[in-house]
Amino acid sequence: MRPRIGITGGIGSGKSTVAQSFAQWGCHVIDADQIARSLTLAGGAGISPIAAQMGAHFINADGALDRAQMREAAFRDPAFKAQLEGILHPLIRQHIDQQYQYASSNTDAPLVIFDIPLLAESSQWSARLDQVIVVDCLERTQIARVQQRNQLPESAIEAIMAQQASRLQRLRKADWVLWNETLSLQALGDEVFDLYNRLIANFRSRQPH
Repeated sequence: MRPRIGITGGIGSGKSTVAQSFAQWGCHVIDADQIARSLTLAGGAGISPIAAQMGAHFINADGALDRAQMREAAFRDPAFKAQLEGILHPLIRQHIDQQYQYASSNTDAPLVIFDIPLLAESSQWSARLDQVIVVDCLERTQIARVQQRNQLPESAIEAIMAQQASRLQRLRKADWVLWNETLSLQALGDEVFDLYNRLIANFRSRQPH
């Protein structure tokens, strides 16, 4: 089985950019956000239970999740958010496990990268991953990046960050920290390549000779 490397980071940290950089070196990337989106598209496995348990008004005319309405309701009511997660998270884990089995059996990927935004928010991942990379930067940098990318007001970004684990909580989960505060894309790519080589060497050293 391939080594399982989790990558996480707060919104605007550059986590997804780092994950895709690993893909450039032949690693197989499993994107939890992409899986969640596929589950809530028309015909997705999450649509029927969401409609049944939370209300059909959360499903739009195309048969997909009404993301804006659901996001607003989840921010307003933590219990509502927990109910949604109770539906989606088991499905997401199932798809992640299936993708990992496929990558281990059918690809030559040296590492399997688990791109998981809420890794630090859940205790379940410790047993499912071999090591964890946290992509870190200052909170004010997160806000500035998201403002530039999504044109969201600062208050909206702070509300999203308040729903996520704190920097300290994420760093406590880290085996490796990639400090992405002032790096250019090229420099970030170089850091990822260096970390990739370290990880490969680390896992090779553990293999029996």
